[in-house]
Amino acid sequence: MAAPQLGRTQLEEKDRDDLAQIASALGIKGVAKADKAVLIEKILEETMAPEPKESAPRDSKPKTSSRSSSAAPLGAGGEPLSEWEIELAEHEGTPIAADARVEGESRGRDRGDRNDRTDRGDRNDRGDRNDRGDRNFRDRNFSDGGRNRRRRGRRRGGGRDEGPQGDDRYELEQVESNEPVSNEPVKVEGYLDLRDEGYGFLRIGGYLPTRNDSYVSVRFTRQYGLRKGDHITGLSRPAGRNEKNPALLEVYTVNGGDPEKARNRKKFEDLTPLFPDEKLGLSTSGDPLNMTARIIDLISPIGKGQRGIIVSPPKAGKTTVMKTIATSIEKNHPEVKLIVLLIDERPEEVTDMRRTVKGEVIASTFDRPSDEHTAVAELAIEKAKRMVEAGEDVVIILDGITRLSRAYNLAAPATGRIMSGGIDAGALYPPKKFFGAARNIEEGGSLTILATALVETNSRMDEAIFEEFKGTGNMELRLDRRLAERR
Repeated sequence: MAAPQLGRTQLEEKDRDDLAQIASALGIKGVAKADKAVLIEKILEETMAPEPKESAPRDSKPKTSSRSSSAAPLGAGGEPLSEWEIELAEHEGTPIAADARVEGESRGRDRGDRNDRTDRGDRNDRGDRNDRGDRNFRDRNFSDGGRNRRRRGRRRGGGRDEGPQGDDRYELEQVESNEPVSNEPVKVEGYLDLRDEGYGFLRIGGYLPTRNDSYVSVRFTRQYGLRKGDHITGLSRPAGRNEKNPALLEVYTVNGGDPEKARNRKKFEDLTPLFPDEKLGLSTSGDPLNMTARIIDLISPIGKGQRGIIVSPPKAGKTTVMKTIATSIEKNHPEVKLIVLLIDERPEEVTDMRRTVKGEVIASTFDRPSDEHTAVAELAIEKAKRMVEAGEDVVIILDGITRLSRAYNLAAPATGRIMSGGIDAGALYPPKKFFGAARNIEEGGSLTILATALVETNSRMDEAIFEEFKGTGNMELRLDRRLAERR
């Protein structure tokens, strides 16, 4: 029987030696090591008649299936991607989605060419299996990109099966990819919050960190001798792709002056402290009904560089006394820079103080965390020190030193040494440093601090804090609750 007339059934009836002779006659290689099943397959492949080329529908069918399989790839877990996800990928310009149709057509043409130049009809299925590995690799990459986009969409509030509708089709990625970003430098100003490592941030919107703060490199701080609390104006560039904050490009002024002159200024700690020698009068002849100011001038006068503590039980009128002192200083001494610092106070008291006092009111209300209280207080005192270095007279009215010490007790790292009342020994150093900055400077300028301390609160912590600050001040004003109740 001739080899082309052999069928699979007839070949399976023969033994291996006969099949090996037939394969050798057909010119098939590797006959000695092949088993019976492999020999049958090779003989059938060699003896199979070539497939006719005029069947156009058979050539177009794999092209259509290839195009559909590549244009609609499978996502994670074998689920097909929806139409809006494919269009979103094409809108973003992903090469996988853009090349899907081209790859499908090219695979169809490759299979057609392979059918034309070989006479192995059944081997086309194996060619499809070889192409399936590349398609699975591309589909896996595409599904990874689609899965990341779906996660970003769910983080913005959309569900797993929800997609953009109508005109909102590309809204998910519009903010990240299509929104024009200006790279033009902008003018900025703010107070420098310097870190121990040498770099810092220019606080644009106040005294707390925001996303608009500009990063200040170590090069600028060393070049101009910048310090924490400096008021800086300069030029800033927008944040880059891998950056969180904008960056400062150029420094125009430091505390309103030439940046080069700021390098030669003395440090606040190197200035010579003196006793207060110039009085800050509170009473005026034009306001004889202001009895609080007149009594303070007579009993406990305040001088430039005073370190005073106002001791008061709750509901004794310390806030009223503070407002009286602030308004009197603004009226009688307009050359003095007034800063009112409210720590852990009620929001309505902050609003009332801002409407009463014309000077700067810095506040951190009781609904904010303790680390914000400490950050605001530290930047405010450093700002005052920079002003004193320039020869200005500054008055800080702090309400209150007790709440500031509580905030440091919560925010500062524990040292393991606990004092009476449950306060950590290391938590008292920062508020002492704050209060001890008040001084009269021989070279010019002064820093006056008037702080309130709570007593008679039935809290051992408050009593311990007051005892620590009792001997640090050079002026003490005590309010009596009994007199306030009689009033």
